[in-house]
Amino acid sequence: MKILEIKNLSLSFVNTSGTKQVLKNISFSLEKAKTLGIVGESGSGKSLTALSVLKLLPNNAVIDNGNIFLVDQDSKIDLLTLTEKELVKIRGNEISMVFQEPMTSLNPSVKCGKQVVEVLTNHERVSKSDAKKRVIELFDEVKLPDSERIYNSYPHEISGGQKQRVMIAMAIVLKPKILIADEPTTALDVTVQKAILDLLKEIQKKYKMSIIFISHDLGIISRIADDILVMYGGEVAESGRKNDILTKSVNSYTKGLLSCRPALNMKKERLPVLSDFTENSMSELSLKNQENKKTEGLGNISDEIILKVNHLSKNFIVKKNFFGKSKHIYSAVNDMNFELFKGETLGLVGESGCGKTTLGRMLVRLIDSTSGLIEYKGRALNVLTNRELKNLRRNVQIIFQDPYSSLNPKHTIGDALLEPLIAHKLISNRKSGIKKVYEVLEKVKLQSESFYKFPHEFSGGERQRIVIARALILQPQFIICDESVSALDVSVQAEILNLLNDLKKEYQLTYIFISHDLAVVKYMSDRIMVMKEGRLIEINEADELYRSPASEYTKKLIGSIPEISLS
Repeated sequence: MKILEIKNLSLSFVNTSGTKQVLKNISFSLEKAKTLGIVGESGSGKSLTALSVLKLLPNNAVIDNGNIFLVDQDSKIDLLTLTEKELVKIRGNEISMVFQEPMTSLNPSVKCGKQVVEVLTNHERVSKSDAKKRVIELFDEVKLPDSERIYNSYPHEISGGQKQRVMIAMAIVLKPKILIADEPTTALDVTVQKAILDLLKEIQKKYKMSIIFISHDLGIISRIADDILVMYGGEVAESGRKNDILTKSVNSYTKGLLSCRPALNMKKERLPVLSDFTENSMSELSLKNQENKKTEGLGNISDEIILKVNHLSKNFIVKKNFFGKSKHIYSAVNDMNFELFKGETLGLVGESGCGKTTLGRMLVRLIDSTSGLIEYKGRALNVLTNRELKNLRRNVQIIFQDPYSSLNPKHTIGDALLEPLIAHKLISNRKSGIKKVYEVLEKVKLQSESFYKFPHEFSGGERQRIVIARALILQPQFIICDESVSALDVSVQAEILNLLNDLKKEYQLTYIFISHDLAVVKYMSDRIMVMKEGRLIEINEADELYRSPASEYTKKLIGSIPEISLS
């Protein structure tokens, strides 16, 4: 039985430069107590379609035509014809939404419990004490630990996974018929991601709720959806039952999305990218992949130890007493020991808060260690002079997770890439610097015109190429990739991973590759380190670690990888 029906929905953005249509005749339906997965790249129109249901659209958005029917037995209500006052009664009561980023969705100045209570008291006549009791019970239901503490906590005081559970509690507090979940697991670790998916399935079963689940990852969609809708360029590319889409897809774009994500059995083969499917025939793609397999291999690993870490620890002071002395110390990294060989890609995995990023920043001396020793090419980093440290930073670079916050929005890309050349006095004049910038832009497959543009003029994948170019322009020997593909669509991710491997082979680079996505880490790495609560749990060759994990924690991480599921 249908509970929501969208017919021929078209939407445009109107601005000073004209009108641009971004949704084109979207049609689909949602069944009662079922989950519809909507998948596609960024900009495909997934979120706009969802926001149209609740009319939570930007001011410059105009619905050109179409209907959105909320179906209740034999009656139909066209949500697009309702006034704002009428829609307020629908939002939360009938249809609710969980957004991608809970930190921006939750008010940072209001305690979590109070935010959920406000939703309840705005829609129902209930006393504050009863509302608090119901919210704490709901926090228990969404499996928040110590629900009383979470109720009285501010958003910044709880983890990302816990914030997402608070958002889910807020969305279901009025027991809506339809829940729209817009990329609710994208920024989360695989273990937390799996827990959120399991939670949504439990809630759906208990309340007979219908769910629209939006994601760019078909692996995640396959774990929760009954039906799948594939969107591309503001249109429906394909739709149908889950198993049909995953096994009998006829659409080249869908086939591309299925193939772009690294499989656990894939090793050192070039990843397919969407252009292989959307621009080339399947016979050309087959030939290309055969050529890739013949040329597999990313360079030789030497016996030379390029980096050595002994008993490395980092503590942070969380609380001080009245006299300024340490009252509570948090150990972010605890007694780490490992070696990195020249030409190797060493993967580093673990849940958020395990110390991965702290370790990466210590290795380039962005933060100092509390104790222990880091040696780069036999030289201890803690005894380097300022001049020696400057030379180290020329040879050792880091690529951060968020390319937008890594680039100055006021500087053109050309100036951002010239800056390290000027700082290290590697160019005699601006003309020679511009020539070098053009060369490195070409290496990362960006046009020379990019030199004069600003960061906001580029997509996420293009910005990631820019920060890779900035790391590469100094011709380093060792690069730390800190969650450098985590925020990207699977299709763009494949392009960046291929680029990193190409650059590694061409420049004989050494990588430490940090990520919470174990499938990506396995594809990229020769060996993998697993961290938990600041400690090194195990280290082994990538294939061996996945085949025979030594710890229960690693087994849990591997078991949480969102592979394509047909069940």
